[in-house]
Amino acid sequence: MSVRLSKKWLSIDEARDLLRGNLGVFQLADAQQNTRYIGYAGGKSLFGLKGEVSAAIERLPVATFVRWEVTTSYLSRYKELLMLHYYDHGELPSDNPPAAAISLGQLRPAG
Repeated sequence: MSVRLSKKWLSIDEARDLLRGNLGVFQLADAQQNTRYIGYAGGKSLFGLKGEVSAAIERLPVATFVRWEVTTSYLSRYKELLMLHYYDHGELPSDNPPAAAISLGQLRPAG
């Protein structure tokens, strides 16, 4: 069963103290809590989620909220979140690469 990332959005400032060097996935959102970017911290990421989220925030100054999930299955979960977003909105988040640049399957969540 596919599960959307439903954790509470935190402000960037709140998250800075909570993020650690874990592997996992994350989403960045604008002031209206619209998902703008989905990313992941993998085995080659410096400082894990803390490093990847910090780098993404530097590239995307519009991001004001973040949420994340710690998981060792980061790559499959990352692709799942992209496919769920595509299913819900008909496109990937505006600050992710185009769908053609990422090898994604097609997802049809139940219910």
